[in-house]
Amino acid sequence: MPSKRRARPRLRSYRDLEVWREGMDLVVDSYQISRKLPHYELYGLTSQIRRAAVSVPTNIAEGHGRNHLGDYIRHLSVANGSLMELETLFIASARLGYLKATEWSGAMNRAAKVGRMLSGLMRKLAALKAQAGPHTRYPAPDTRHPADAL
Repeated sequence: MPSKRRARPRLRSYRDLEVWREGMDLVVDSYQISRKLPHYELYGLTSQIRRAAVSVPTNIAEGHGRNHLGDYIRHLSVANGSLMELETLFIASARLGYLKATEWSGAMNRAAKVGRMLSGLMRKLAALKAQAGPHTRYPAPDTRHPADAL
């Protein structure tokens, strides 16, 4: 009996990556949550939360645009580190009494999902790199036309 394997659509851009799209949704969640913090935290927790959140999809995109798998994996690792930073900032905000669990639990769930997705992508790319060799070039598609990004 023939396999009923679905053909995956070819990735033309980092914008086609589900992990990037979830990361962008996490940015929106993070900005909404950070608006609930006290005004005097604008240059503290608020700023840190926003920078960490934006760093996740930014590093996914930057890594995807690199020419070597090793660079791609390294950028995904940086994105994962930013994700852990973001989770820590949410927890700190809650422990300081600035946020209720209901205000940040959804974002923490999305962050966990993004973390799982990043881990899976890094695992697959590491296996591809091991199979193909350490200096494997990664063909980055042309992503200079951002009109379809919204």
